Amino acid sequence: QVQFVESGGGLVQPGGSLRLSCAASEIIFSIVGMGWYRQAPGKQRELVASITNFGITNYADSVKGRFTISRDNAKKTMYLQMNSLKPEDTAHYYCNRFPGPMEGAWGQGTQVTVSS
Repeated sequence: QVQFVESGGGLVQPGGSLRLSCAASEIIFSIVGMGWYRQAPGKQRELVASITNFGITNYADSVKGRFTISRDNAKKTMYLQMNSLKPEDTAHYYCNRFPGPMEGAWGQGTQVTVSS
């Protein structure tokens, strides 16, 4: 069964940085596209960034220029470097396949809180 495990969240002041990690199991990681998603209280889950199996990246307008998505296929791990964090980035962050997230594979996610 495919599982994704997110880590690296925390409390950070505005303007600060965090690096999230996503570990994948039981999946041919190197041939699937992946994405970072986030969900803030009272809002729908949204796609933040995606990366194809070839390393082509795409970002939501709200994070473009501040976030960087990357992957290490040998380690079956994906990363999200988040710089210049804003209070509106506060959310629970998840990783999953993109496109077509696997409903049964959502992990616990990791909480990112940006506050002074």
